[in-house]
Amino acid sequence: MNDKNGETKPSRFHTSDIITISVAHFFHDVYTSFLAPILPLLIEKLGISYSLAGLLDVFRKLPSLFNPFVGILADNVSMRYFVIFAPAITSVCMSLLGITSHYVILAVLLFITGISSTLFHVPAPVMIKNIAGNRVGKGMSFFMLGGELARTLGPLIIIAAISLWKLEGTFRLMPFGILASAILFFKLKNLKVEKIAAEEKKRIGIKHTFFALLPFFSVIMGIAFFRAMMKSALTIFLPTFMVGKGATLWLGGASLSIIQLTGAVGTSFSGTISDKIGRVKVLLIISIITPILMLFFINSSGILAIIILLITGFFLFSSGPVLLAVIQDIKTERPAFVNGIYMGINFVISSIAVMLIGFFGDLIGLEKTFKIAAIISLAGIPFILILPKTKKEEGEKNGKNRNSNH
Repeated sequence: MNDKNGETKPSRFHTSDIITISVAHFFHDVYTSFLAPILPLLIEKLGISYSLAGLLDVFRKLPSLFNPFVGILADNVSMRYFVIFAPAITSVCMSLLGITSHYVILAVLLFITGISSTLFHVPAPVMIKNIAGNRVGKGMSFFMLGGELARTLGPLIIIAAISLWKLEGTFRLMPFGILASAILFFKLKNLKVEKIAAEEKKRIGIKHTFFALLPFFSVIMGIAFFRAMMKSALTIFLPTFMVGKGATLWLGGASLSIIQLTGAVGTSFSGTISDKIGRVKVLLIISIITPILMLFFINSSGILAIIILLITGFFLFSSGPVLLAVIQDIKTERPAFVNGIYMGINFVISSIAVMLIGFFGDLIGLEKTFKIAAIISLAGIPFILILPKTKKEEGEKNGKNRNSNH
């Protein structure tokens, strides 16, 4: 894996280490997906309102606001230890939710989970970049696949655990996360990633990095916002939409697992494809096809709706690894800081998008809101077109220009 000097060879795709980090992503995100399935039981147990119940997820996501600062920290210390210990911390906190009898303790556990999640998700993609060689998109596909599979299987795991041990017995799940961290420690403790010299970081400060990349992140915000509207509709509000159309509660819940499952398949391919044909082309294809599929889904029913939902899931989540690869393509002295800004943007925008979908759902109904979300997602296309091109895309453009001149 390393050369004689202990440095990672950047041109090589370190499959074993990338799979290890991706499996860690799976174990970590399995636990973070426990809240939604057990929320009805927590509401009944603690006697809390829906507003207080919804606030619990805000407590879990609140530390995401500090992503850029975590990025600064990760750029200056060994980031692998963040990734190593996060699954253990998250598994302990999320497994204890079932035995909690006070709302404040519940909020504290979820806030700590949010801190752990931030410590994991900010440096992990940077580690992938450093060990993926010139196939960063493929590395991000591996990484995102772990997360999507976790969100597919996590709800099933916690429901099975409750069936076996009741809500108060879910603490028995925590050893698996602790074991995952132990394995990660032995697998990654000697992993070397490229570090920027301290004098280079001092020469190019955080303020300079932020303002230099401000135009780029303005473009990313445009892409993220219009996609977030559609993604929020098809994830957070999908079961509610299905039940509103006459589906059973079971089918409404299963629809979310269906879209997450095919989403996992999509993420496993999109990054690799973007390495070959370019990030912009892949994002354009996704941005055109997904809203069309969503509109077909809204206007269909029965088995046809399920089939369209399967295909929609494939494209809906495919942008994740591609956008992560776009972020990691940036030439910067502070990669974790830059990734932290991206993660922070995602948190703010996804929160706004969820509130907007809910507001308009109450105002004009979910079906009309879904249609509007699908249509306005097309407004993200102009932002995609002004994304910086990869070397491959620039080479193809220059080749076409030379051919046209002849």
